[in-house]
Amino acid sequence: MNILVTGGAGFIGSHLVEKLSQRGDAVTVVDDFNDFYNPTFKRNNVRGFAKQVEVLEMDIGADLRPTFDARRFDLIIHLAARAGVRPSLEQPQLYTRTNIVGTQNLLELAREFSVKKFVFASSSSVYGVNQKVPFSEDDPIFKPISPYAATKLAGEALCHVYHHLYGIDMVCLRFFTVYGPRQRPDLAIRKFTQAILAGEPVTVFGDGSTRRDYTYIDDILQGILACLERSLGYEIINLGESRTVELRELVQLLEKTIGKKAKIRSLPTQPGDVPITYADISKAKRLLGYQPKIGIEAGVQKFVDWFQREA
Repeated sequence: MNILVTGGAGFIGSHLVEKLSQRGDAVTVVDDFNDFYNPTFKRNNVRGFAKQVEVLEMDIGADLRPTFDARRFDLIIHLAARAGVRPSLEQPQLYTRTNIVGTQNLLELAREFSVKKFVFASSSSVYGVNQKVPFSEDDPIFKPISPYAATKLAGEALCHVYHHLYGIDMVCLRFFTVYGPRQRPDLAIRKFTQAILAGEPVTVFGDGSTRRDYTYIDDILQGILACLERSLGYEIINLGESRTVELRELVQLLEKTIGKKAKIRSLPTQPGDVPITYADISKAKRLLGYQPKIGIEAGVQKFVDWFQREA
């Protein structure tokens, strides 16, 4: 297949591009290498596949018509976004411009150039402070609590519009706290690992009781690749491990894995943070044959091994 991957230089994207390239797909990456975090991380990510894959340093809101006209994509996997709950509180207009207007731009290009399938990376953050656990795709989700969450919810709605009006096969994948090698430096497992190894304080917001459904990168890739082989119409699908881990439990697991105690610095709970994320993955199992295989203990070990070797 001829595939466009937006955000293909990032954490999830670079792993996905490697998988697609290995199986023989023709892949084009669009990534703007912005300074949300040090762009060197992304440039290192693409080093391994830069000779096999066309990498275009462009914004998803730019005029991409020449690219679409030249390549005639069969499929778009849209991972590019301004990410993170807390930064979205500081720059909501930037998040709206990138995550909503940028997604609209890609959807309109998909319509104009008759792209058959569109996979949209959504987020567990759309569930907000959901009282029912685990979170199901059928739960009402009209109360996001951060600009980031709201932009992802808007993206799902736009995808439905383009499926309804133009028949594009649409899958919106709600990712639950993805981690693994190449994880962004602002995310908990990487930040905590780096701090513990350096003997620096680990910042914990709240009392450490918040829970997350940590999902290893290989399991996320399994779910994405399964979508490509199926015609699904319009579907929203959770991809998680369907297991929650307390923040303080995560710190303890990292201490055990690294073999070094953490210095804890406690701060108040941050606005926009939710108390729990917990995926009901029964739909993913039914529609995609999804079966997560790497639990948090094995996943953290794999991450720490990579970090000590590569980072």
